[in-house]
Amino acid sequence: MASPITVDIWSDIACPWCFIGKRRFEAGLAEFAGRDDVEVTYRSFELAPDTPVDFEGSEIDFLVRHKGMPAAQVEGMLEQVRGIAADAGLDYDFDRLQHTKTLKAHEALHFARAHGRQLELAERLFQAYFEQGRHVGRPAEIADLAAEVGLDRDAVLAALESGDHADAVAADIEQARAYGISGVPFYVFNGKYGVSGAQPAETFTQVLEKVHAD
Repeated sequence: MASPITVDIWSDIACPWCFIGKRRFEAGLAEFAGRDDVEVTYRSFELAPDTPVDFEGSEIDFLVRHKGMPAAQVEGMLEQVRGIAADAGLDYDFDRLQHTKTLKAHEALHFARAHGRQLELAERLFQAYFEQGRHVGRPAEIADLAAEVGLDRDAVLAALESGDHADAVAADIEQARAYGISGVPFYVFNGKYGVSGAQPAETFTQVLEKVHAD
């Protein structure tokens, strides 16, 4: 029996291209004949680690401060991203979005991985953040979302409050640094093939076929 293909995806819940990339990767994977033998793992990456848990202001305010761009330029950029997201079947609501530090969300994803629910929780966190205006930086809210995908709310909350998975998050970020990853999403196939960005679905299919052939 052939070994499964591993796909490690470095992403951040607060990264709009990561959710778009998730949809495109899923579409590419669906077209790959060996899709049942692909193991996907989400890895941690913080795009803005200095972000406060409770950021005062809108997404436009954040990007104006973080990137130093004029507000009108940010508005145009967000509108463009919203359109691209819509093409991927996503309904981004930047007006309701609550910008926050994503460290605890990453810790929750490691908890979910240990309990066989990582892909489900990644999906739920992305939905909550980009489409529903939920706060994904507070442990209690994250635990509520985790419970929706079948995880034990109290166990998730305890793990987040104790920082049980903080070292795992740090290890992912250090591995990203070792790979030279400076932006996300970034996909690593079988630990040796790297793909950067939210590529078209067919690109992911082609990479999977190449890895399988090798």
